[in-house]
Amino acid sequence: MRAILAIDQGTTNSKAVLVSEKGEIVGRGSAPVGITYPKPGWVEQDPRRLYASVCEAIDACLKAAPDVIVEAVAISNQRESVTAWDAETGEALGPVVSWQCRRTAQDCERLIVEGHLDRVQALTGLPLDPMFPGSKFRWLLDRMPAGRSVRLGTVDSWLVHCLTGGRRHVCDASNAARSQLYDLQEQRWSKELGEIFGVDIALLPEVLDSSADFGRTQGLPGVPDGTPIMAAIGDSHAALFGHGAFKPGDGKVTFGTGSSIMTTLPRFIPPRNGVTTTVAWRLRGKPTFAFEGNILVCAASLPWMAGILGLSDVAALVELAASAEPGGPGFVPAFVGLGAPYWHSDARALFSQINFNTTRAQMARSVTDSIAFQVHDVIAAMRAQSGGELGALYVDGGPSQNRFLMQCVSNLIEHPVIQCEAPEASALGAAYLAGLSLGLWSDLHVIAELPRSSHIIDPEPVDRAVLLNTWNDALARSTSRETMANDE
Repeated sequence: MRAILAIDQGTTNSKAVLVSEKGEIVGRGSAPVGITYPKPGWVEQDPRRLYASVCEAIDACLKAAPDVIVEAVAISNQRESVTAWDAETGEALGPVVSWQCRRTAQDCERLIVEGHLDRVQALTGLPLDPMFPGSKFRWLLDRMPAGRSVRLGTVDSWLVHCLTGGRRHVCDASNAARSQLYDLQEQRWSKELGEIFGVDIALLPEVLDSSADFGRTQGLPGVPDGTPIMAAIGDSHAALFGHGAFKPGDGKVTFGTGSSIMTTLPRFIPPRNGVTTTVAWRLRGKPTFAFEGNILVCAASLPWMAGILGLSDVAALVELAASAEPGGPGFVPAFVGLGAPYWHSDARALFSQINFNTTRAQMARSVTDSIAFQVHDVIAAMRAQSGGELGALYVDGGPSQNRFLMQCVSNLIEHPVIQCEAPEASALGAAYLAGLSLGLWSDLHVIAELPRSSHIIDPEPVDRAVLLNTWNDALARSTSRETMANDE
């Protein structure tokens, strides 16, 4: 059997799957990446360990399906995480500065004070926030050893560099669109943005379509040298593509360490209301645009709370939360500030409205409900801006497999969610794009018709007004400058 090897390089794990010509997953493998927090608000990874985890995941995947012949490689990757390496030796010259990292918050504040916010948003569709790479690239450059020939890149470009033995310095348009150095409408690196952030755009990779020839493998264990790399795309964009969300208004919510909510657009629409505009994917030189809302902390709060309550695992936490009625205390998971649609770097995680009658189950419920509340606020911002109807809404990622959590989301947004049985939506999306390059699938209509197992969760009636009042009160406390000053 011939198949596409799809790499899904995430924040906590690297995964690899083999996708057949029928669009079926015939092999899986995964490996942990590792993540460190050297200072409060700092989040980083080792680029060498990141690539090693990809090789380990591929090895496990190929061992699970030893008779499969790899026809091509595809990449989906964590976005907004960046690194630097030596163009001549390939040596990593810095950490992978994570999308969660807040180390450049003061730099972003300075750029806002200098009056760059409106121009940056107009060109990139992104706010000035340390989540995005512009200021992180500058941070890396400030710490480069003297005399080195430096390359800068997002995770897809680092992986292509490693997979091709250093022969290619390229990325795809979806990853470039999240860099804060890419002009969305011109579809090119912007010299103006480079000057704003202090980054020489000549150090950045060549931008290709999401479905394109990214080079040939060399030295990848288990995969013959010369195997083509035929797709690369950011993981959230890949999930949208993997679901077949090709109609304007269709969208998806990816649940993981954080969450990405995306809805496909009919054309470029400038961002407002706290959501961003991005390139969903680019085919044959033509970009498809999407709204996106990035939630910084989603499922990452669950194991934390399980530990606080002395529970064995996340499953026990969710079971405890499901035993409580909604409407208890509020909880805001602002461990690293708040992303969309609030964009508040100084927000703090907190519980609110706790009293002597508050139970462990209610505390657990407030943490699980925070996932649904954040999704609600992003969806509401997208609805307010687009003026169109929300179409099919797919959910993916580990927490999407839990019926209780997804029912809470559906109830709050008052819209059905489509729960997909295969959690590897990002890997599938990357594989489908590679299949387009290879001619396995002729067009988007054929991909949309590929078999997918799913279950629709319809909303149930809840007192949304009461629940949202509690949530909004907690948000106000979390983002209050006065509260922060008193705390300090």
